[in-house]
Amino acid sequence: MARLFAIALLMLMILPTTTWADAEADAIRARDDRIEDLEQKMGLMIDELSRLRTQVAVPEETELKSFYGLGPAASKVYGLERGLSIGGYGEGFYTNFIGDEADTDRDRADFLRFVMYLGYKFSDKIVFNSEIEFEHASTDKAGSASVELASLDFFWKPELNFRAGLMLLPMGFINEIHEPPFFYGVQRPEVERRILPSTWRENGVGIFGQFGESFEYRSYLVTGFDATGFSDSGIRGGRQKGSKALAEDFAWVTRFDYSPEILPGLQVGGSLYFGDSGQDQETGVGDVPDARLWLGEAHVQYRKGPFHSRALLAYSQLSDARDLNLALGRPKNKPIADKMLGAYAEVAYDIWPMLFGNEQKALEPFLRVEYVDTQYEVPSGYSANRQRAYWVYTPGINLYLHPNVVLKLEYRNFNAQDGTLPDELSLGMGFAF
Repeated sequence: MARLFAIALLMLMILPTTTWADAEADAIRARDDRIEDLEQKMGLMIDELSRLRTQVAVPEETELKSFYGLGPAASKVYGLERGLSIGGYGEGFYTNFIGDEADTDRDRADFLRFVMYLGYKFSDKIVFNSEIEFEHASTDKAGSASVELASLDFFWKPELNFRAGLMLLPMGFINEIHEPPFFYGVQRPEVERRILPSTWRENGVGIFGQFGESFEYRSYLVTGFDATGFSDSGIRGGRQKGSKALAEDFAWVTRFDYSPEILPGLQVGGSLYFGDSGQDQETGVGDVPDARLWLGEAHVQYRKGPFHSRALLAYSQLSDARDLNLALGRPKNKPIADKMLGAYAEVAYDIWPMLFGNEQKALEPFLRVEYVDTQYEVPSGYSANRQRAYWVYTPGINLYLHPNVVLKLEYRNFNAQDGTLPDELSLGMGFAF
């Protein structure tokens, strides 16, 4: 009996010790499991932070591509699944004036513009896009900060979508796609500055879409010009730019483009603008007339391999031009014209593969020939300012060190009927992202 009692007492003494040891081992294992779990979570967090930091510092390389009539960099937001898009472009140049006997033009260097694109994709159906431009590096020397695009797109189906806000008018090659890597030369073509007043934007609403892969269109109702800004140099001064725009008169602008599948690389199209410009205003001389403006252009471009060419013809007709000149007190030898005319053609060829045997970069000599006449026909009783009618011959070269980074050289030879315009030699740089 005593032996059984001793064995029982011994078992009671051993049992708690074993239980405590097991409990301690379980606690150690649980702690180790928690530590391992935390280490895994920390590792995942560090990897994610590293990935995000890399994306911000060195974003994933993506090809810039144009969508819905906007420039390639301005189109980045359309490629997102959701959220914020940031892009932009910039350009600067140096110009040396040659043969200016009157010495009225001074050589100059200018960081012409820096632009930020900010877009936000709310959903697959609603996209906001904007372009904010800073010109001439500082507002202290006639520079400016402007909103050039701020519109909402509402997508319904490929053939019919809606757009509202401050919009770029869909005319010509340059007004919508004006990022420097995507046009030849340091300066934009004169025809697309004087006859088509790029960059040109107005408040409005409209529709856009495409039918298959070959046909696309855009059609907007926008605020019209302010005719009090017209001059012998053209209609450029009448742009309202969306800033407290007079809205007594509206205009309609429509564009179409056709790219036949049987001939890849070819695009043909045109656009038409019409609307009154008087805006129900008065001057000290009299009422500003309706001044209805018709402005049209036809364009064609073809790209195949290293070869690129394009051509454009633009023409305008202004009603009430005589009455408008009288109301504004325009000089007899510098009137606002009844009609304006402009055209240009250019060709370019990439010779980099021929010289260096690869296609990582591009070296594209080009030649552009233009005719501009903002005094093509003037009202009776007025004489045309023939300095506003001239030819421009522009040979040059674009060097692409990256598809979105370009260095430019051009020589612009001006031939005005009165022979007073100097030639220009320019160096430029540009980029988009």
